[in-house]
Amino acid sequence: MSNYAVRVRDLGKLYHIGAQQAAYQTLRETIVSAVSSPIRRTRQILSGQAYGAADLEAELWALKDLTFDIKHGDVVGIIGHNGAGKSTLLKLLSRITEPTTGTIDLYGRVGALLEVGTGFHQELTGRENIYLNGSILGMSRVDINRKFDEIVAFSGVEKFIDTPVKHYSSGMGLRLGFSVAAHLEPEILVVDEVLAVGDAEFQKKCLGKMSDVAGEGRTVLFVSHNMSAVSSLCTLTYWLNEGTIKEFGVTSDVIRNYLSHNISNYISVDLLSHQGRRGSHKIFQHGKLLHTQDERTIYRTDDPFGFEILCHVNTTEITKANIGFTIKNDQGHNITTGYLDQVQTISITKPEFIIRVYLDKLPLIPGRYYINLVFSSGTSKLDIIEDALTFEVIWNDTISLEYPPRLNWGDLYIPIEWDIDTPQ
Repeated sequence: MSNYAVRVRDLGKLYHIGAQQAAYQTLRETIVSAVSSPIRRTRQILSGQAYGAADLEAELWALKDLTFDIKHGDVVGIIGHNGAGKSTLLKLLSRITEPTTGTIDLYGRVGALLEVGTGFHQELTGRENIYLNGSILGMSRVDINRKFDEIVAFSGVEKFIDTPVKHYSSGMGLRLGFSVAAHLEPEILVVDEVLAVGDAEFQKKCLGKMSDVAGEGRTVLFVSHNMSAVSSLCTLTYWLNEGTIKEFGVTSDVIRNYLSHNISNYISVDLLSHQGRRGSHKIFQHGKLLHTQDERTIYRTDDPFGFEILCHVNTTEITKANIGFTIKNDQGHNITTGYLDQVQTISITKPEFIIRVYLDKLPLIPGRYYINLVFSSGTSKLDIIEDALTFEVIWNDTISLEYPPRLNWGDLYIPIEWDIDTPQ
């Protein structure tokens, strides 16, 4: 057997965009068009126009000249901004679409989860789809029977396993789809950002399962914008940019360069239209995450951290107020709370003002975190926004912990000095 699970040479995918869809025509319109077409073509040539110039399509190379190898047992991350070609690459590797140029050699069965319900027949039940997918992967009925109970238990859809999947919610479809892809023992497991659809608990469960799959010596390709997940799971990472490989190497190095390259990816959140608002006033207007002099959404453990909020109040109604915030993890558990009345209650003299919060070091382990905001006056909470700001944390360069994702690591990172001594 080859040492390689995936071998790609000069891979490219071309799409034609911008073409207008022709409208349906009646029989009379079709006959008239056929008769007038030669006349119209002659006029275009005589006037110096290229025939069909109005119908020319723009070309877009989603991927171009990709060449790389992935060995058996490698756990490979694929990162890059939206439109970089990540999902297109996985579709080509999964044989969902054909490449325009180049070749792909796969050495082993491929299990793919690219979209909710990929590979499922909507009229079949969950049970029938498990057997269908197993057959497509080349597994015998005996092998599927051996894994069936484990698949159903992991997915959590036991009560609905004999219900047609067309009646499943997107979350149920995702759970069963991932469970099938991960448990039917493909040599190569391909997973796209679709995990972002699931709840936080299920995301961590999936990451743990992918870590187990990798520990069994199988190959995993994982596309994600969640840098902490990529950092935790993947040993090697490809950084795609505009359809080409910008960098490949050890995950921590690639992520560090990717984040440095995207440090100008500022975020300013319009809080006026935020869906998670409660209260009688719309006081919080805009929010920004701060990182020293820059704004960004991804931080390293022990990085400086801060955010600022633009507020607008009616000074005839509100003259004194207090502002608070809560940072919570992706499971909804509060980590810390800060209130301005720990220092003072502010006196409002102008309708618009900006509040800023700073931390010299962010003592959080990798994960996704959310900031809730509260504006109160006296005992009345006038404006509350759940999940007003979102940010992500990865390990900094001085912390070299490599571990599979776990559910019990906690949230706080506390530097500890260890001393090991031998009894006399």
